[in-house]
Amino acid sequence: MNFNFTFSQADKRPMYQQIMEQIIQRIAVGDWPPNTSLPSIRQLATEIKVSVITVKRAYLELEREGVIVTQQGKGSWVSDTIDMNELRHEELEQHLEQAGKLAKSMAISADELLNMLKKYT
Repeated sequence: MNFNFTFSQADKRPMYQQIMEQIIQRIAVGDWPPNTSLPSIRQLATEIKVSVITVKRAYLELEREGVIVTQQGKGSWVSDTIDMNELRHEELEQHLEQAGKLAKSMAISADELLNMLKKYT
C-alpha cells in the first residue's frame, strides 16, 4: 500500500486533518477502493512519522464521516457504502478552492481563471 503522504508545514490545519485529506484523496482517485484494508494506526503513524494519537484522531473522524469502517481487533477499511461521486465532488471542490486562492494571490481575475479552466474540460 502506498503511504507517500505529503504534508505542508505552511498548512495551518492540524496534522490529523491533513492525514484525513490524504486518505480521502486516495479513495476518491480509486487508489484505495471500497473494502480496501487500511494500515493499522500504529503502522501508518510509523510510516508517516507522526504520533499514534494523531492517526487515531484522523481514523475516528473518517469513521464518524462514514468514509471508513473500524472493527475492534480486525482493523479499518474503506466503507463499501461510501458515495464515491460525492467524495469525488468534494475532492474537486477542494482543488478548485486552492486554485481560486492561488489565482487571487496572483491577481488573476475570475474570468481569466474560468478561461484557464476551460482548457482542461
